[in-house]
Amino acid sequence: MAKTTERSESAAFAPPGFARVAPAERLRGAGPHGVSADGTDVVLVRTSAGLRAFEGRCPHQGALLAEGELDNGYLICSNHGWRFNLETGRRAGGPGRLASCPVIERDGEVFVDVTSVSDGTLRTAGSTRSLSEVPGPPGIPLLGNLHQIRLTSMHRTLEGWAAMYGPLYSFRMGPKRMVVVSDAELAHQVLRARPSTYRRLARIEEFGSDIGLPGVFSAEGAAWQQQRRLWTDALGSGRVRNSYPILKTVVDRLRERLNDAAQRGGPIDIVSEFKRFTADTTTFLALGYDLNSLGETDDIVQRHLDTIFRVITRRSLALIPTWRFIRLPSDRECERALVYMRKWVAELVTDTRARFAADPASAERPVTLLESFVAARDENGRPFSNEVILGNMLDALLAGEETTAYTLGWAVHILCDSPAPVAALRAEAEAVLGSSTAPDDYEAVRRLAYTGAVVSETLRLRPTGPLLVPNETATDTVLSNVSLPAGTPVLVLARPPTVDRENFAEPEAFRPERWLTRAQGAHNPSAFMPFGTGPRVCPGRSFGLLSAKVVLAMLYRYFEVERVGRSEQVSEHLEIAMEPAGLRVALRPRDSSSS
Repeated sequence: MAKTTERSESAAFAPPGFARVAPAERLRGAGPHGVSADGTDVVLVRTSAGLRAFEGRCPHQGALLAEGELDNGYLICSNHGWRFNLETGRRAGGPGRLASCPVIERDGEVFVDVTSVSDGTLRTAGSTRSLSEVPGPPGIPLLGNLHQIRLTSMHRTLEGWAAMYGPLYSFRMGPKRMVVVSDAELAHQVLRARPSTYRRLARIEEFGSDIGLPGVFSAEGAAWQQQRRLWTDALGSGRVRNSYPILKTVVDRLRERLNDAAQRGGPIDIVSEFKRFTADTTTFLALGYDLNSLGETDDIVQRHLDTIFRVITRRSLALIPTWRFIRLPSDRECERALVYMRKWVAELVTDTRARFAADPASAERPVTLLESFVAARDENGRPFSNEVILGNMLDALLAGEETTAYTLGWAVHILCDSPAPVAALRAEAEAVLGSSTAPDDYEAVRRLAYTGAVVSETLRLRPTGPLLVPNETATDTVLSNVSLPAGTPVLVLARPPTVDRENFAEPEAFRPERWLTRAQGAHNPSAFMPFGTGPRVCPGRSFGLLSAKVVLAMLYRYFEVERVGRSEQVSEHLEIAMEPAGLRVALRPRDSSSS
């Protein structure tokens, strides 16, 4: 209590307009350090001239600059690599600059004046419409449009309505009116204004509480900010670079497993193989554990994750929380899966705590996401509870497994009908890999430029998250010219902007080269947001893209890949990520000396 009083008295001596943001001892090192001043995000860095403060979000797409890194006098945004001079705030190589904020250190506290920085709330001046005036599909009493929606194809229904009713429309799930956005500019307004103006759908946060495993995916407020920082530290570019040998090891195992399948002949469920791969790389990176599901005939962890994923989808969009009153077989199956996952991860947490107790110095150098959480302290200076650690590890396993595996599956599906891109991808893979399974080192992966373009073009046409994680308004606000009361669900569709000819020329065509050369015709990368954008952009996107490039290069370097069945037999099946349901392929080994 004395400590709280001391800080309050210190804050009272701040000059007018300044807000206390952190004790100085918490801001060790050069940074970047993320803080909040009166609800406004600020990034702090220590330079040779002293402590500097700038607006906390990149002016490009609103990413948190505290998640970036410092390099030779520049602050680099983690989203798209924009570089800002630490002395002037000016952007290198382009227009724009960061707004600078006055900053003071006094009596062990840091104070910032943010009057020069917008709070990030984006509103439209002029006359407004009420939510009831927004166009949308007609519904029926009580149910609204609920009878027209099937969760596993919900994104297709919403995309169809967007084509009919425009870039901002509404529909009703029972009595609840929901808003859907399918325009890039409006999507950025929503996603950049998180978490102050928009927050996760309350049902998602409730799910974390229901299962007793709160994690960063469902967290809000101060809990989210602190957990998010640990995620970005663990999954930043430096950690990803250091983890490349792990990725290479697992790709070797995948090649061996696929080669065995090719030798046996017959169709294989390639997406299941990719999920084994992503489960192994994720558990290696996040938990430091060698799951080796690629060496098993029955991957129990993957089956449990699939079960939990399905239930999350159903509960996050359910009209009534029926599971609190009636437990369906799927609910009981989910409970059993959670019991297994809790026990498995809890043993890893216990082992990590024991290692740190035996060697306290190792806690100062956490390597994995698990170690980062075990070593960290919460805002009250206490260790994170087992429940929070377990929740975040579960988030890592769920998010890491599905999205990259499905991206790879969609890439294979599209490439089965694209001989010219296959030839270009294969030529690049042969040049970069030689006789190796994967590029020799992290730097060599950069040479897989065309392969990376294949991944981007796949995500443009078949985003694994076509319906970005649902949000709701945290306060009364205005979007476009529509007044949205607090608590209004707002859904963002990722695909309509990327297949709009105003944003991309020949939008239906699969053209990876559009990402490599100066495009002929429309090419608007800001309309492409497969990982979201703004402060809650996916923290694992760098590792996911790296994994996808290396796996595709290996696959087409060493195998002929042919889809079994017709293209139209593969369908989009949505849970939280969009699966290429029904995809089966036949593999034939290629001569490893081919060139």
